[in-house]
Amino acid sequence: MVEFALPPNSRPAAGKTWPLPEARNTRELHIYRFDPDSPENPRIDVFFVDRDDCGPMVLDALLWIKNKIDPTLTFRRSCREGVCGSCAMNIDGTNTLACTKGLDEIRGVVRIYPLPHMAVVKDLVPDLTGFYEQHAATEPWLQAGPDPEKERLQSPQQRAALDGLYECILCASCSTACPSYWWNADRYLGPAALLQARRWIADSRDEAGAERLAYVDDAFRLYRCHTIMNCTKTCPKGLDPARAIAELKSLALARS
Repeated sequence: MVEFALPPNSRPAAGKTWPLPEARNTRELHIYRFDPDSPENPRIDVFFVDRDDCGPMVLDALLWIKNKIDPTLTFRRSCREGVCGSCAMNIDGTNTLACTKGLDEIRGVVRIYPLPHMAVVKDLVPDLTGFYEQHAATEPWLQAGPDPEKERLQSPQQRAALDGLYECILCASCSTACPSYWWNADRYLGPAALLQARRWIADSRDEAGAERLAYVDDAFRLYRCHTIMNCTKTCPKGLDPARAIAELKSLALARS
């Protein structure tokens, strides 16, 4: 009989409850904490934010906590505009961007965890090394012949074929929401990388479409996708990785 067990010291324990600020309008946040230099289990700390002194987004609350309560709270952030993908995390049970998720969109306690099923560097920072390696494996750059005398032109229709593909910001929300990626992250490329593969195959200026398709046409790299649709549901940019993967499968079938 198969037995499943969590890795040692992986079950979060109750952490510290920080005091309420002297404010009338507060919001309670439960935040995952992990210190790689400590032998203790991860913990869930409880914070209270003064809404009258804090911006409207979850990222604003995290910055308020870091600046005014606990400077050791660790997370990634950069653009604050939903463009860079740095602040992706699991908020209220869904992978999304902290900078575009409003506190008013969440009922009750705001629960914040790192992206699921990834090794954690510290607190809300996941290790995305493997994710970026998979993205690089798709060779996400234009592959064409010698530089032309003029720019490589596209018709409006050819350019429109890239819509819904090029906008990916590599936040990893989709891949880390995918059960197939959870169990086969070492061999399945995942929704984000496959979306990028589809983007370059769809680009009329690229001349390596056959090679790109041959690379992804693999029992694990592509066909571990079982069309669960979590990727499309969670994408904070409103993209449809599941459709891109289905199109890759169709192209691979036509090729065989």
